[in-house]
Amino acid sequence: MTDPSVIRIGNASGFYGDRFSAMQEMLSGGELDVLTGDYLAELTMLILGRDRLKDADGGYARTFLRQLESALGPALDQGVKIVTNAGGLNPAGLSLAISGLARRLGLDVRVAHVEGDDVLARADELKLGSPITANAYLGAWGIAECLNNGADVVVTGRVTDASLVVGPAAAHFGWGREDYDVLAGAVVAGHVIECGPQATGGNYSFFTEIADLRHPGFPIAEVRADGSSVITKHAGTGGAVTLGTVTAQLLYEIGSPRYAGPDVTARFDTIELTEDGPDRVRISGVRGEAPPPTLKVGCTSLGGFRNQVEFVLTGLDIEAKAELVKRQLGTLTDLDLGLDLEWTLARTDRADAAVEEEASALLRCVVRSGDPRKVGRAFTGAAVELALSGYPGFHLTAPPGDAAPYGVFEAAFVDARLVEHIAVSADGQRRAIAPPLDTLELGQLGVPPLPEPLPQGPCRRTPLGAVAGARSGDKGGSANVGVWARTDDAWRWLAHALTVEEFRRLLPETADLPVTRHVLGNLRALNFVVDGLLGAGVASQARFDPQGKAVGEWLRSRCIDIPEVLL
Repeated sequence: MTDPSVIRIGNASGFYGDRFSAMQEMLSGGELDVLTGDYLAELTMLILGRDRLKDADGGYARTFLRQLESALGPALDQGVKIVTNAGGLNPAGLSLAISGLARRLGLDVRVAHVEGDDVLARADELKLGSPITANAYLGAWGIAECLNNGADVVVTGRVTDASLVVGPAAAHFGWGREDYDVLAGAVVAGHVIECGPQATGGNYSFFTEIADLRHPGFPIAEVRADGSSVITKHAGTGGAVTLGTVTAQLLYEIGSPRYAGPDVTARFDTIELTEDGPDRVRISGVRGEAPPPTLKVGCTSLGGFRNQVEFVLTGLDIEAKAELVKRQLGTLTDLDLGLDLEWTLARTDRADAAVEEEASALLRCVVRSGDPRKVGRAFTGAAVELALSGYPGFHLTAPPGDAAPYGVFEAAFVDARLVEHIAVSADGQRRAIAPPLDTLELGQLGVPPLPEPLPQGPCRRTPLGAVAGARSGDKGGSANVGVWARTDDAWRWLAHALTVEEFRRLLPETADLPVTRHVLGNLRALNFVVDGLLGAGVASQARFDPQGKAVGEWLRSRCIDIPEVLL
């Protein structure tokens, strides 16, 4: 380590399928102390669960192992520790595979792993139902234990994403279990870099302002002993680290300003952001509280089987054409299959279009059943049979296909004392990590004060995105939409104008769903949580945008009366 007062922790993966070359890029781009990789998401656990059903030795992110073939040697040469949750459902299996890879490469590497998160065998005892996977979100102390015992590589199963940063920082600085403020600061740093280039300009509302976004660099958190950090990236890489890119990522997939984790509850309403030079943003002031007494358990299961057909409706009488298809296909499937049909008409057409595709709308029909035969070729075949007896211009976007399984994600909460947390060192020694002694039930924060409203003046009906950025994401069946203003005056307007009622008006799909608004004045931001928008989670594919990734951009495109002084 070049400077013991700082630990430089980089990220090389934000999801299973992220840029394959990122690990090499991070190791060759500049100095690091630790390189992390986040491979797990709610959908990923279901994918790995199905993989494990086919192969008991599987269940981990195989891509990571292939990345490590060219990266393990350079990491050892540079003294860079690697910490990853790529172990998925089988961290011990991936640990063995890495050791085997090291032997083939002639490298001496100490591989440790963390286990205990997989509680599938105890599903009945913990009243979790009959899932395919059931994994508790463990914290950072198993990772810290492995590093303190000399590991070069630490593999985990399901830990919170931020734990990949908190663990190395806690080990380096010798933090204690009740050092809540510094732990919370590391959680915030981890939250910013966990999704890779989303912190350096990816998925950013104001992406047109970034000079070079062709190949954004992956982020780095320079964490200090006091829990503060600087978010940056390697010099010469694409993208940018700005107050805006960091704010956007802070609002991603959060709920209340009390951001609960297994080791600490981080108070997102205490975060302070300041510029620290080009491509450098300092995070400070973060306060922490004792963690809640329960651990979140993510459970995935097979929901059934799904199929869909998309009809292309072109030209005139779009609504009438859609109604005809619904009557025709509804009659066939009701009589023969007894299915419930879900219809969505996307009016992508426009009048007097010079290109046929621009004159066309899409009518989507989705079916679900526990019987794959009912929603297989029997369903899509019935749709194809309408080709010569349906609306004028009949055609589909794809040939008839078979049914595909879909998943369901459910979150449960269990007493943290009932879940094992085991650090397994390179020599095979197993050390149990005790649950936290002090815990604090999550409570609702009082309503924070709002800024003084902007003086009234002339307004113009304009897309919200003219003055506000947004980032949205998924948590089970809920979606969050974080919205932030870029100036103090814009915040004075936004905080009063974008109420829950106005949010529902702008996004009619949320009109009948529970919507909660959280105020983060320190970030000039509002966070809306919409329960039920995503059905039973991303794997259930309940809507056009199953992960809710574009809900924020939809909101920004909607028109609202904005004071002209802001425009």
